Amino acid sequence: MSKALIFPGQGAQTIGMGQALAEAYPVARAVFDEVDEALGEKLSELIWDGEADVLTLTQNAQPALMATSIAALRALEAEGFKVSDAAFVAGHSLGEYSALAAAGSLSVADAARLLRTRGRAMQEAVPVGLGAMAALLGLDLATAREVAAEAAGDQVCEAANDNDPAQVVVSGHKAAVERAVEIAKTRGAKRAVLLPVSAPFHCALMAPAADVMAAALAEVEINAPVVPLVANVLAAPVTDPEQIRDLLVQQVTGAVRWRESVEAMAAAGVTEMYEVGAGKALSGMVRRINRDIACKPVGTPDDVKAALA
Repeated sequence: MSKALIFPGQGAQTIGMGQALAEAYPVARAVFDEVDEALGEKLSELIWDGEADVLTLTQNAQPALMATSIAALRALEAEGFKVSDAAFVAGHSLGEYSALAAAGSLSVADAARLLRTRGRAMQEAVPVGLGAMAALLGLDLATAREVAAEAAGDQVCEAANDNDPAQVVVSGHKAAVERAVEIAKTRGAKRAVLLPVSAPFHCALMAPAADVMAAALAEVEINAPVVPLVANVLAAPVTDPEQIRDLLVQQVTGAVRWRESVEAMAAAGVTEMYEVGAGKALSGMVRRINRDIACKPVGTPDDVKAALA
């Protein structure tokens, strides 16, 4: 039985996430302390006792979700799990940084600083109100791409996340994304809804943020991961540090090929996944992509015990 570790992206954050892990496992608590030190602020206080709208700010949510994921991983390790026992690691969007920290490719401190930079750069790339994202439910990728192209006109509208067989997220100029929502309904979408996000991620409008990340990543040491990373933009495993560096830059404007990534891991023999960190969104996606994969959320001490039982 081959396992993979998968790590959630933005939207999974909740006030209080990871707190029970930090209370139950000193190694989990140490992760939050390390991230606080790396950022020079008490992000852990915001995560556990702060305001939800402040945690949801991209520059906070991204390092916070990574911290929670690595804390959950350390709890798994404290109970005897080894990352090297997994066949692959993968993460959804910012979760790719969590995956790389889990596999020893990035240090936790560097991952925290990079995600703070990434969050700020993505937020600043497009003035608030100019961009949007929408989930098109019940359309396959090919149809969603046609809808996006029709909606774009002289603006940007692109398929940003291919999440599962019936959920594609489009991203771009607000007016174009709103047009895509209406067109999708005429093309058989079960639902098409604007998402409560602060910027249009994973599309060409993020080019300024990609430039910022290229500069930031150039300054950071990246090691070969102990197990291959299934990269968002390739939906294929990679281990070369320089290729990983390049793909993290491409990922800012590139689509998250999550459905294909899960299919690739299944084709390579993965039958079990641990969703390490906050929430259960990826578990739902995995179930819709391939019912033969057992996906277990690992976000609380009880989850840790249940996953390893």
